[in-house]
Formats: sequence, structure tokens, C-alpha cells
Amino acid sequence: MKARPSRSIVARGAPLQIRHVILKVDDLDKALAFYTNVLGFVKTRDDRRGSHRWLTVAARKGPRGAELVLEPNSHRPARVSQQALYDAVFPAAILSTNDVAAEYQRLKTLGVKFRGKPKQVGSRSFAFFDDTCGNFIVLLQSEATGSTHR
Repeated sequence: MKARPSRSIVARGAPLQIRHVILKVDDLDKALAFYTNVLGFVKTRDDRRGSHRWLTVAARKGPRGAELVLEPNSHRPARVSQQALYDAVFPAAILSTNDVAAEYQRLKTLGVKFRGKPKQVGSRSFAFFDDTCGNFIVLLQSEATGSTHR
């Protein structure tokens, strides 16, 4: 039986943070336009080294946190996986908002294709939309202010 580290050892290390989440896309420029011009994110990095491009976007407002890495699905396993998830309507990411109904209307006006109207499950509202880059994204009503992470 393997011993587990004591709580004091775990607590002494620097806390881990979520900084980058990779989102496979079929076209970097199209994805950048959608995530900035339509969804309202800001481009945070666009570094090019040879044929490689490190492209990230982040929320315009709110606490500084995770960035979405827009990464080309240029390898066959990435394309096959992305297509299978898309066909199964399995979300690639969850984006939160304070008002799903208002954001749904705003995005519909901008031409975003939703997979039905927002739904309510318990106290949470959500809607699925197509990011035009090979992914379904969930738009989720964020919890009430003051909620805590567990």
C-alpha cells in the first residue's frame, strides 16, 4: 500500500492554477475572429516561430485567470477526436455568464448557431452553441455572487 503525503506537505507547496486550456480549432484566424469579435474575448498572445503559432484569448473583464489556447487540429488524431465529440454534441468548453438569456439573445443577433433555446436544470441555465471552428461550447449561467469553490 502506497503512503499518501501528509496534509502539511501538500499545503506547503505553491497552489496549482489553471492557466491554459487547449481548444482544438480547424482554422486559427477564423477562431480568433469568432472568440474576439463575437464572444468578446481579447487576444493575449500571438507568437509565431516558424510554422508554430501560440495563440491565446482571455476574458476581457473579471479576474485574471485561464486563457484559451487556440490550437490547430492539424494532426489526424486531433481531427478524428474533435469530429467524434462534435457529432456527439459533447462540449469542448464551458463559458459562464451572469445572464444566459441575455447572452443567448446577443449572440443569436450576431449569427451564433445555438442547438436549441436555453434550458433550465435545477437553478442553472445553459445553452449549447457551435463555435464555427469544430466545437460545441456550453454557455452556463454562473452561480450567485459569493459562491465558493469546493
